Amino acid sequence: MTELILIRHGETDWNRELRFQGQVDVSLNATGMEQARRLAGCLSAGQAKALYASDLLRTQQTAEPVSQRLGLQVVTDAGLREQSFGRVDGMRVDDIKEQHPEAWAGWLRFEEDFCMPGGESTRQFHERVMGAVNRIASAHPGETLVVVTHGGVLDMIYRTAHSLGLNGPRESDIPNAGLNRVRVDGQGGVEILSWADVAHLADLPPQPVYDQKKLVASEPSPNEA
Repeated sequence: MTELILIRHGETDWNRELRFQGQVDVSLNATGMEQARRLAGCLSAGQAKALYASDLLRTQQTAEPVSQRLGLQVVTDAGLREQSFGRVDGMRVDDIKEQHPEAWAGWLRFEEDFCMPGGESTRQFHERVMGAVNRIASAHPGETLVVVTHGGVLDMIYRTAHSLGLNGPRESDIPNAGLNRVRVDGQGGVEILSWADVAHLADLPPQPVYDQKKLVASEPSPNEA
């Protein structure tokens, strides 16, 4: 078994604006930089044997203080990228509703084979993510690794651990710069040890929350539209 310390990247301005960041290269904002500094302080040299991160800027910036703290070089892996949302990458929700109403309606059904125009379906995303996770775990049997990645990636791992399937809105809390610990057997099995630890961020401003269940509830019913 390999233990993974999973970290979602720190906050960006686009998190605050509730944009679909997807695979657009967005930098951390000042709060995100402080979050990254603090989470690095939760770790200690010798605690992990390797440090992996997606190749997008926001994860690289989050991983930098962790790298310095642990004395490890960052190994980038594109398999750890956020889900691609194609033509709506970088767009605000209100703009997607206006410019791509059919795609937005499809998104709210949270079906595993739906994808935004030009993007990845949840099924494709899950296969990519778990392929990367299992590949990394298999390369480090019995070791502890730090993995800096994205909210959607953590959702796929959480769903796998709880056998939730890929349909339906997100069930887990996935805060920016939160600490999550899992064990992976390299063959698809995932066991959660702890999830969404944000004690190190306690006195920072409240985080923007992307709650898919509330997103659906906020939409007018057919009788109200």
